[in-house]
Amino acid sequence: MPKKKYIIDLSADEREQLSQLVRRGKHSSRKVTRARILLLAADGSTDEQIVAALGCGINTVERTRRRFVEAGLACLNERPRRGQARKLTGTQEAHLIAVACSTPPTGRARWTLSLLADKVVELKFASSITRETVRQVLKKTNSSRG
Repeated sequence: MPKKKYIIDLSADEREQLSQLVRRGKHSSRKVTRARILLLAADGSTDEQIVAALGCGINTVERTRRRFVEAGLACLNERPRRGQARKLTGTQEAHLIAVACSTPPTGRARWTLSLLADKVVELKFASSITRETVRQVLKKTNSSRG
């Protein structure tokens, strides 16, 4: 069997921190699993034994080993995930809600999501916006538009 590239060698302080983290139930399950991976790896368990003991994937074990060697105990925390930036700022959302609460355009009984989306673009709050984004913004408020 080839020798592992990333060897886990915990200091007494790190081992104590990980043990306390595993014992206390106030952390995310991913964080606790990573701590258990590190404790088992430091005790000399192979990746396959760790996978069998914890029920996680082999990639999780390998990734946790690598991140520990590179970053120390910071490997326990989640990394920021990619995602699309918000279309509207808080101020722009407030203006959208104010428009939704105003009187609708002439010839209309009420605002529709499409009309509100068009109004946001017309007022130059955003270059483009979908009705779904408008729906999500309005859903965050507890107002009844009926």
